[in-house]
Amino acid sequence: MSDILDDFIPVASVADIPPGGMKCVAIEGQRVLLANVDGTFHAISDICGHRNAPLSRGRLDGHIVECPLHFAQFDVRSGKLVDGPVAADVPAYETRIEGGSVFVKR
Repeated sequence: MSDILDDFIPVASVADIPPGGMKCVAIEGQRVLLANVDGTFHAISDICGHRNAPLSRGRLDGHIVECPLHFAQFDVRSGKLVDGPVAADVPAYETRIEGGSVFVKR
């Protein structure tokens, strides 16, 4: 494994998340949403700031994930709030792909 991945944790196989797909993974006790947008992997917190709903149970449309509870929308590329009943963005995490695995920075 290369030195660049020292701060990254392997969380999924690339094959597990097809384009347009999402998956919730746990990283050091935190729920993280992985999303595959046209072959590029993004990672944001899986917890919507409004009632702690799991974003991974929502709908992904392009690079926008919609919360299943009250329909807040977040950009999976940055965690930025696009629309909805919350006032804050969600944390975003850097991702890397190596050897067919998705890695997320701690």
